Amino acid sequence: MSTEIKAFVNDHIGTIIFNRPESRNAFTLEMLEECSRILAAFRDDPDVRVIVLTGAGESFCSGGDVKKMGRSTSVIQRKSDLWKRMQTVPKMLATVDKPVIAMINGDAVGGGMDIALMCDIRVASEKARFSQAYVRLGLVPGDGGAFFLARLIGLGRALEILLTADFVDAPQAERIGLVNHCVPHHELEQKAYGIARKIAALPPLGVQTCKRLTYESFQNEMITALELASSQAAIMATTADHREAVSAFREKRQGIYKGE
Repeated sequence: MSTEIKAFVNDHIGTIIFNRPESRNAFTLEMLEECSRILAAFRDDPDVRVIVLTGAGESFCSGGDVKKMGRSTSVIQRKSDLWKRMQTVPKMLATVDKPVIAMINGDAVGGGMDIALMCDIRVASEKARFSQAYVRLGLVPGDGGAFFLARLIGLGRALEILLTADFVDAPQAERIGLVNHCVPHHELEQKAYGIARKIAALPPLGVQTCKRLTYESFQNEMITALELASSQAAIMATTADHREAVSAFREKRQGIYKGE
């Protein structure tokens, strides 16, 4: 594993850290590909129930490292780099039913903001700032920023952020629903991992199915969504996760959910 990406598992929580603090955690294509491989490993590891994504040092991620990625020789090559390499993370996350929490310790700019938006839950330090700076360079979000942002905070607010390229500070981000929580910097890890531990203590199959059902509801009309919900609810009622959860509730047991 490259030293530019750190990853470890502790108490059913898998953590991924962008580890280039000297460049404000600007990513290379190789880092994104490695991040995707780690996400796949966490997805398939039954010991991992929640994933936390963060940056080392004082920044979350400042976007792509243009110097290290170089310049594509043609439009076709640029398209290929985006589709086959840079977009590996959002494509992989679409297959990960385990909750992913962005622990945003500092600035999340351009592609760095896109990565935060891809996650399910965002917890931000009061020091964090967000910017979709693409239009300043005559560019557009190439990693899903326009897709995720509009769905998260609504079309009007998303367009204002995208078209002005202004910075949004963490308190404002919380007010408009861009992040779930804005907390004092020294409380960031406590808050993010507190949420992660709370989720990890719940029946994992129920958590993962609930996440998938919620995302599917954005892609289907109501009748289809209700039909899918009834099917999933009927199946979940037959699982060992459900039986164990009911037993634990009746016996007033506490602690990390063990399953069978």
